[in-house]
Order: sequence, then structure tokens, then C-alpha cells
Amino acid sequence: MMSKLNNMSILLVIGFAAAILQSTEATDHIVGGSTGWISSPPASFYSNWASNITFRENDVLVFNFVAGAHTVAELNKANYDSCNLSQPIQVIGTSPAKITLNKTGEFYFSCSFQGHCSSGQKLSVKVISSSPAPANPPSPTNGPSPPPSGTTPSPPPSGTTPSPPPSGTTPSPPPSGTTPSPPPSGTTPSPPSPTPPTNGGSPPPSSPTQPDATPPSEGSATTLFATFSILIALVINLLF
Repeated sequence: MMSKLNNMSILLVIGFAAAILQSTEATDHIVGGSTGWISSPPASFYSNWASNITFRENDVLVFNFVAGAHTVAELNKANYDSCNLSQPIQVIGTSPAKITLNKTGEFYFSCSFQGHCSSGQKLSVKVISSSPAPANPPSPTNGPSPPPSGTTPSPPPSGTTPSPPPSGTTPSPPPSGTTPSPPPSGTTPSPPSPTPPTNGGSPPPSSPTQPDATPPSEGSATTLFATFSILIALVINLLF
């Protein structure tokens, strides 16, 4: 059973690690799709394109354009809003231009050619962390914890009273040499039947009934059944 539990734990760890690796894998995004990086695009073309994509840290933007006709200039927000290309963070003039989004936050891009920014050839993206949100801890399994090996199983839940032995059964006499307990108040013990002597000799002493020959009472059977049910429930909880 322990080997099965260990195997299940290993599989869960492997699956969780694979999910993390998949979520942190960098993705290349082709800016503008098949249209590429052009001047005078349709209104809000690049902002609409970016709104349909989730950009994560270490993703890569790929700008496809005609070399010599366009560039990719990275700007700060103020220069991006005003289309001021005099102080770019960096300018790339070769195509395809690949820019790694190496941090979280906002990135701003435009073409450095005169009039291209104001014509709509500009792009802003928001980058989020590549690390997935922490998973919720698994809820504890309902049911009692299994008892440690070598210990006595827990008794049945409180409130269950073992059934008394059926009426008419005679309790086993105590072993020889012990003093029998007095009968409960209000009950009269039945006198033992005398054994007739054989061949004029003294009557042989009657052998006491062995304690282990007494049939189990219904209360004992109920206790065993409840304990066995608890053990089965524990095994099912461990396996599933």
C-alpha cells in the first residue's frame, strides 16, 4: 500500500512540474500577424491585435517589415504618447526585429520614420509574470486517520452499546482456584444438578467448563463488525 501511495505522489509531482514548465515556456508573438509592421494601418489595428494576447515575461515580439522602409523604436510612455522619436531607448532597423519582454509592466514601440508613429504604426503591450499563481492546497480527506502500525484499532464511535448476551445463556464458571463473583441482585442462581454415583463410589467432581468454549456474545460480534468497517473505510480513503 505504501508503494502505491509513493507512486501516486511521484506522479503528482511530475505533473505539477510539467505544468509549471509549460506555463513558463517563452512564446514568440508575430506583431500584426500576417500584416506585419506597416505604416498607416487600419484604425487601432495594433492595439486591437495586442488586446487579444496575454504577454508573459520572457515572451518575444517579432516585427516583420521591409528593411530600409521601417524601424522598431522602443520608447518610454511620455514619448510614445506624444510620438517623440528623438530619445528612443533603442532602435532596430533589421528585419525581423526580435525584442524579448524581459520584465513585467508596459512596453512601448513605434517606427522612427517621420510621420509613421502619428499614422498609427505604434504598439504598447502589458507584460505579466510568467510564474503561475500558487495552486490551492488539496482539501484534507474526510475520515479518521489510519492508526499507526502495531497499535490497537480505535473502538467504535461513542453511542453504540454492545447488545447483552441472549437470555437463557449461562455464563462460564471461573477457572478452578478462583472465587466466583456473586450473582446480580434479584436473580437466583440455579443449583447444579447432582451426578448419580457410579458403582457405589463417590460422585466424580464435575469439570468446569473451559473459558474459551463460551460462544461469543452478540456484543463482541458487533464490536468486531464495527472495527472491521472502520478499517475498510480507512483503506478506501488511502487508495482513493
